[in-house]
Amino acid sequence: MTWAASIVVLTALSGSAALAAGTDQGAAGAELVGTKAPGWEGVEWLDAEPLRLEDLRGKVVLVRWWTDTCPYCRRSAPALNEFHARYARRGLIVIGIYHAKPIDRPITASEIREAAQERGFDFPIAIDRGWSVLRRWWLDGGRRSATSVSFLIDQRGVIRHVHPGPAFHREVVRGDEQPRRDFVELDRMIDQVLAELNQQTRSTGDLMGRSLPEFVRR
Repeated sequence: MTWAASIVVLTALSGSAALAAGTDQGAAGAELVGTKAPGWEGVEWLDAEPLRLEDLRGKVVLVRWWTDTCPYCRRSAPALNEFHARYARRGLIVIGIYHAKPIDRPITASEIREAAQERGFDFPIAIDRGWSVLRRWWLDGGRRSATSVSFLIDQRGVIRHVHPGPAFHREVVRGDEQPRRDFVELDRMIDQVLAELNQQTRSTGDLMGRSLPEFVRR
């Protein structure tokens, strides 16, 4: 499947750069766990027809905000690709939401497409110009150390895990083990929420999944 075709499928998630590196991620965003995820109306879809969060009920969704000027987003790209490749058939949808940094930096869709291709993203990408959706989901909720936030959303549309940024990946870089711990925890949560989804599917049948476009159901 080409990148453009799979872009039509899905990401947020998405990622972006840290506002302050090396901060304690602690329980940032914990207050959002257990709440309904807001919609992402207002984004511009790259090479894709508009996709609503409501259309993905019955799927597990991983959304990450990312940008092309962020080294943490670049380091996290392989993990996003791994999650997409490993879990898509179990019902995970990865959405990457791009936001420019600085916020007013002009950038074209073709430049964003090139950046996504460079990172190997094989899932849908949306563009959050002006950070309107990022503010609604994340920044308006309090003081944040990073904009490269990720949300894991279950089949009911409920937020189950928040990674507040800036990075998660398998490798330890310059002795910093936090991104690896975050990768392991996010991987564990994805597996757990997918197990719940698959158990429900065995009990009730994947009625919602069958109603989704083929590129989402793969």
